[in-house]
Amino acid sequence: MGKIYMNRELSWLKFNERVLEEAENPEVPLCERMTFISIYQSNLDEFFMVRVGSLQDQMLVNRKIKDNKTHMTSEEQIKAILKEVKRLNRRKDKAYKKLMGKVAGYGIRLIDFTTAEPDEKKYLEQYFSREIVPLSSPTVVGKRQPFPFLKNKEIYAVVVLETRSRKERIGIIPCTNNMVERLIEIPGKKGRYMLSEDLILHYIGKIFKGYKVKGKSLIRVVRNADIDADALYDEDLDYREFMADLMKERKKLSPVRLDLSREMDGSVVEALCKYLDVSSERVFRSESPLDVSFVFKIQDMLRMNPELFYQRRVPQKSASFRDGESILAQIKEEDKLLSYPYESIRPFLRMLLEAAEDDSVISIKMTLYRLAKQSKIVEALCEAAENGKEVVVLVELRARFDEENNIRWSRMLEKAGCQIIYGLEGYKVHSKLCLITRKGENGIEYITQVGTGNYNEKTAKLYTDLSLMTADERIGADAARVFQALAMGETVEESGPLLVAPKCLQSRILGMIDGEIARKQKGEDAYIGLKLNSLTDKKIMDKLIEASCAGVHVDMIVRGICCLIPEVEKKTENIRVISIVGRFLEHSRIYIFGCGGRAKYYISSADFMTRNTVKRVEVAAPVYSDALKKRLWELFTLMLHDNKKARREGADGNYRLVACEGEPNNSQEALYQESYDRAARREIHTGSENKVEE
Repeated sequence: MGKIYMNRELSWLKFNERVLEEAENPEVPLCERMTFISIYQSNLDEFFMVRVGSLQDQMLVNRKIKDNKTHMTSEEQIKAILKEVKRLNRRKDKAYKKLMGKVAGYGIRLIDFTTAEPDEKKYLEQYFSREIVPLSSPTVVGKRQPFPFLKNKEIYAVVVLETRSRKERIGIIPCTNNMVERLIEIPGKKGRYMLSEDLILHYIGKIFKGYKVKGKSLIRVVRNADIDADALYDEDLDYREFMADLMKERKKLSPVRLDLSREMDGSVVEALCKYLDVSSERVFRSESPLDVSFVFKIQDMLRMNPELFYQRRVPQKSASFRDGESILAQIKEEDKLLSYPYESIRPFLRMLLEAAEDDSVISIKMTLYRLAKQSKIVEALCEAAENGKEVVVLVELRARFDEENNIRWSRMLEKAGCQIIYGLEGYKVHSKLCLITRKGENGIEYITQVGTGNYNEKTAKLYTDLSLMTADERIGADAARVFQALAMGETVEESGPLLVAPKCLQSRILGMIDGEIARKQKGEDAYIGLKLNSLTDKKIMDKLIEASCAGVHVDMIVRGICCLIPEVEKKTENIRVISIVGRFLEHSRIYIFGCGGRAKYYISSADFMTRNTVKRVEVAAPVYSDALKKRLWELFTLMLHDNKKARREGADGNYRLVACEGEPNNSQEALYQESYDRAARREIHTGSENKVEE
């Protein structure tokens, strides 16, 4: 019998491997493959900053701590991670080289000094002397000049220098400079470029005059970003200012990885590791550039070649809403469901703006986790507050890597007159919940919105998410209890129709799985369908294994981490797991318990990770409308039968592309085409002009 659990970190690396496969996939347009190379790298950077950083900290505290699924210690996990990353990076280097070879076919070449022509070398030397030398800040490490602080994810040129007395020194020059273009174009040689860091490294000896250059390389450091705000917070401090200071502190945390562009003498690498306090096994040699974000500039140069990009798609008007009529009235008439990015976020924004101006609206309450840099949602909330509405906004200042953005928005909201709550002690508030309270003819009325994704207009065009808007009084009253608890710095102990973590979600999920097990044991049909980003919660996984053993069929669409290995005989043989990695980031969460008319449907912000189910405030909302249940089932089954971007996890824990048998089904493209068709039918039916919703 095979193993049934996979280590969380190794499962995440399998996800990033699926991202890399999209960069290798010849069916993906060339410029989009370059995007996937960049995503692979940025994903890996964040993984080291957060997950490897966390394991590193864990190892310092207690080397005996083991993960609860595979019983690997933090040290064993790090060793396994480093081995796997070195394998994946070799694939990444090959993919990058192949892509740049194809880009050259369109007239754009990155040159180095082995491929540069004599006149190009002459120009580059002059450019170096004229544009780079005056801006350079060299350091020669010695007794009077300590090793400089290397900024996270920035590139530096490192050189081994020999003095006249034959002593060796290390010289360092930063290569990241906003005054110098990263891609240096050769004049008169259209389409020929050199990376600025390669130019600096080649002529670095000109800066360190009086020394003999014995070795050189570009280097890049990735630093730990795992920092526990709650553990460090002193209640006598202003929380927002404390978080602002903490962000500055995070930039100085110890390195977790060192990347080199060239092989260097072992003693030099050892010295660098000593200066940076990073172990030698964390050193990675890269054949491709240390930062590939410049590919987006290359994409811009190739925009006139539409075949190199995905077909242009824009979010369409939702056929569920009528133009020129009150959004609040339409939601009161029937529940509404928006599906991003296929449908526009515009109806939700219209709902907020209408509520801001509606005299019958008493209050708007909302939880904010990640926002766009230019947020129309914040503008609507500010307008509501300025119009005299009670506006209560929970701004989660601990949303990793969005803390500074959220601090800025919280100040603006507060200035406009909104009441701000900065999260809860010990729990991040990750729920996507909006409650509009109004005076109706028969008393208080609620309009509640529950989403699977952030209130972010930019990601609503890039991530697949769902947004439920309902006037159901039971859901509204439950949402009001959630906000009441948040305002008091508490979590709800009991909830009604909503599943609310940390105390009222996991137990009810387990209960619904038990319900399907009981039905199967009685000989009735039973079914569980789950769409998630990640699955790590061992209690839920153990219950799913129990369901599989009882004969319950379980379908799971899990984009990222999946610590449960499916299709293992006599254990998980009734569980099927697929992962879809495609043009859009699959982000929506759907829970289905039961089959046919008795099936219960939920949409949620919560993955089945312990951090979501018991360590955060999350909300899952039931979908009561038969029409919307049918819609969710259509969405779920379409994705389940994807045979272009879906990979199925086997009993060995590996993912393989689903064989394309019969009609090709790229679920994301099919859903976008469907949104265009629905919008066109709506235009014909209403006779109105269907303008694109940007």
